[in-house]
Amino acid sequence: MYTLRTLPGDDVRQIMWRFAERFDLQMSVQSARSIARTTVAKLVAEGARDTHEWTEQKGELLTAFDQAGLTALFMDPHQGGFIEGPKNLALALVAFELAWVDAGAATSSLASCLALAPIHEKGTPEQRDKYMSACVPPQPGEDREIWRGAFALTEPLPYVGVDTGVLCGKATVAEWNNGEEPMLQVDKRGRFITNMDFANFVTAAVESNDERIKGTFMVILEEGDEGTFDRGAPTLKMVHQLSSTRDPVLNLKVPASRIIGGYDVVDGVIVPKYNHSEIIGAVFHRTRIPVGLMTSAKLLSAVEPVIRYHRNRFRGGDACKEGSPRYDKGLQINEDALQRLADVWAAGEAGCSLAFAAARLADRFDPIEKAKEAHFESEGVTSIRKQMAVLRKLHDQVREFIKLEYAPAGTRDEARYNELLSDTLVQYAYMEALAGVLNPGVKLWNTGEGANKMREAVALVGGYGITEDCPGFLMQKWTDCQLEATYEGPEAVQRRHLTMTMTSDIFGCIMENWITQMRRAGQDVPGLGGYVLAAAMELWQWTLGHLQEAKDQDGRKLYHNKRQGVTFPMADALGWILGPYFLACDVMELMEKGPMSMTLAEGLDDLTGFYKDLCHVQAARAAGEVARICSELVYGFNWNRCPTPDGGIAEKCEPELKSKDECAQDGTLGDQSKCSRPELVRFRELKATVDMCLAGSRLAKDRAGNALAEVMIPEALDYPQG
Repeated sequence: MYTLRTLPGDDVRQIMWRFAERFDLQMSVQSARSIARTTVAKLVAEGARDTHEWTEQKGELLTAFDQAGLTALFMDPHQGGFIEGPKNLALALVAFELAWVDAGAATSSLASCLALAPIHEKGTPEQRDKYMSACVPPQPGEDREIWRGAFALTEPLPYVGVDTGVLCGKATVAEWNNGEEPMLQVDKRGRFITNMDFANFVTAAVESNDERIKGTFMVILEEGDEGTFDRGAPTLKMVHQLSSTRDPVLNLKVPASRIIGGYDVVDGVIVPKYNHSEIIGAVFHRTRIPVGLMTSAKLLSAVEPVIRYHRNRFRGGDACKEGSPRYDKGLQINEDALQRLADVWAAGEAGCSLAFAAARLADRFDPIEKAKEAHFESEGVTSIRKQMAVLRKLHDQVREFIKLEYAPAGTRDEARYNELLSDTLVQYAYMEALAGVLNPGVKLWNTGEGANKMREAVALVGGYGITEDCPGFLMQKWTDCQLEATYEGPEAVQRRHLTMTMTSDIFGCIMENWITQMRRAGQDVPGLGGYVLAAAMELWQWTLGHLQEAKDQDGRKLYHNKRQGVTFPMADALGWILGPYFLACDVMELMEKGPMSMTLAEGLDDLTGFYKDLCHVQAARAAGEVARICSELVYGFNWNRCPTPDGGIAEKCEPELKSKDECAQDGTLGDQSKCSRPELVRFRELKATVDMCLAGSRLAKDRAGNALAEVMIPEALDYPQG
């Protein structure tokens, strides 16, 4: 047994989330936390969430963000920022701290970054420097107003609200005089557009309604442009009320130089460098990560308020005397209260581990992606199809790198590893395949399952959970989860994305090496849940391969983009796997680096024991979900399978297979080892392995729950309540 002395602090998080050596990130965390637990908490406690309108009171947030340096977080130093290089991890950490108190405030902080993201990712150098610099707060002596932006993608139903490939925003040529820059007339109606109350510019997605303009693109619209810049009516949302959301109407004349990324003129036609899908893909490749993280932050923020509530409950009455278990522990004398909270905590940790892993990968991927583009441009390979053909030829090298990447320290060929590590195209292919799974995986699992677990957290404080003065603002956090599940693409969009990326050969190789890694962890780190996680991964991978080859009784392929009853559940199953895998990696990082921390050295074994149990709990839950989903898909599309559930034998295994009489004649009747479908025998073996590897998982939950009964918490939350 072990004792969890206190709730984890920065010394633990910095190691697990890999920013112990980043002083700049630590300062950003402290700045965001200070605002969250003062300005933001005060606004929520005072009822600022009770109105749809953007009020002067809510405007205090923007001033606080400016003064704390959070507004400039997205910019490079030459643009007025203070962090050089990619900032995905920085933005994720800030989102985590703000969402700990209120996700609407986190959205307000990130919304300008989202507006700038199309310009940052695909804009011309001139566009990047102009708008990024304008959005930095003025320094002493500067005579200018700060600019703020809005990202206008979503349009009124039935358009982009359901499909980002369809646009109702239109662009035509307004004027095009010889020797002069073309002027465009842009007509755009937005829906659920954040920051519109105070945005000075909008990055909008539109399509051509003029034969002199080709395709779709994104364009920058400014409030001073000629025409209509109507901010629109406030969106009557019931969540994220500390962010501004309106439905704008924009009809403006703008120069063609506002087309994001620039354009060429080919045979008298304006041809944008990038279509809107290319820009959105580059943006959402990264910006979905903080949104998923917001939900997981809420789960971790709920732990302390729930413990406090449980310990103070049932202290009254003559039978409850000070020093008695009932007085000291309250509801925590009951196993149910402890173990349900352990489930909430484990889900929060898994979601955070996944999201921060995705953010770190995005930071590594950004320069690799730019280097890839520069390489192909220098080689004259501009066609996406030709680039993909070149990358496909490198699959053997990529697989070789993956095996070296996940090999145990001291066992790999370091010279070859470093050679492949420095190969831009190999690294791009590897990271692109991994990011293609992690980024939608974060958004799908964290917000979907996170919303379910947040409901559990609310339920853990009983009737108090639905009151305005509920500790930790749990009710508000639960309702906010509903928007996060749809923000930047609802769950169906993420599932669709995953169905295309999780079948890649490269990700398949990554999964194979994860399985080997977790088996090794099962042996080297007892109690972590490595074995059960490896078994679940192997079952999932086998099922995916089976479904890609199998057909239904009508001869139709099972794994097809139109058969979302097959593909979507497999995406959900993968989402369950990702969180505990990265949590296991983070726990092993804590075990390795923790002894070097002066503040953690004492009591580290107790701390890591608790984290191993949380990981084991979440791995077991994930394995159960994976086994359920895979069983439904493998057996659910096969009819009259022998033997029948009542112990009999079906008349026919399948239409094209042997009948019962034929099985009786050749001696295979009821003998599954001689079945004409031996692959299903393999599935049963894999599923049985998952079941057996669940050994000890409930003991882990017992230990984690018992630790929650002993952990010390502060006398009061460190931010005001209602």
